[in-house]
Amino acid sequence: RNAIENVNVIIATYNDSSMGDLQVRPELGNVAFGSGLHGWGFSIETFAKILSAKSGMEKSKMMEKLWGDWFYNPKKKVWTNVQQPEDCEEPLQRGFCQYVMNPINQLIRAIMDKDSEKYEKMMARVGIVLKGEDKNLTGKALMKHVMQNWINAGESLVAMVVMKLPPPKLAQRYRVENLYDGPMDDEAAMGIRNCDPSGPLMMYVSKMVPAADKSRFYAFGRVFSGTVATGQKVRIQGPHYRPGSRDDLHVRAIQRTVLM
Repeated sequence: RNAIENVNVIIATYNDSSMGDLQVRPELGNVAFGSGLHGWGFSIETFAKILSAKSGMEKSKMMEKLWGDWFYNPKKKVWTNVQQPEDCEEPLQRGFCQYVMNPINQLIRAIMDKDSEKYEKMMARVGIVLKGEDKNLTGKALMKHVMQNWINAGESLVAMVVMKLPPPKLAQRYRVENLYDGPMDDEAAMGIRNCDPSGPLMMYVSKMVPAADKSRFYAFGRVFSGTVATGQKVRIQGPHYRPGSRDDLHVRAIQRTVLM
């Protein structure tokens, strides 16, 4: 919680009004939790989908209950913002702890403690079935396999990118000034701003990947304007290119186009 608050302080420091509200809030589903080392991760939305299907509560409302000072009172079967109501002998757990972290911790602990009876029941509840050689996994290897199948980090991050980041047509309207050094009213800038597939080709190459036979490179990048096609002649401006000069400027034909 403190880490998220610290991040929001930094975001507020460099806030740009043209980009809208950039504050991150777990209850909105734009914060991911997990382990990069073990390859698992999730957002509040991941568990809200499961719990809302069981309880009948709207997903957006369930997401609000799974973060902050919200507690579920099992006696009255209601959510409350009071940690210890009068009818409870012990303080209630926060929704995030009870319905998100506890199941994760219990599953990991059961696997690491080799409590097969417990973790097999938990795996069955979340729909994880071990097949083939996976049945022979134990300890950390089994834990990584199970967690990656249950709450995969890659799937969670891609879902956040798709659902929470603005689409190119919207984002490039305010990003064009950071993407392009030329005049903001020329054909290239207009193509980037409008995300125009018929505009001049403007592509940023972020990585050069050598082919298996090392005879050529694949230029891995993103198209901001125009359309890439095999055989198309393009101007390649290298890292040492300076406007007005021909240093590190090359004209080449695209030999092959691959979509990722």
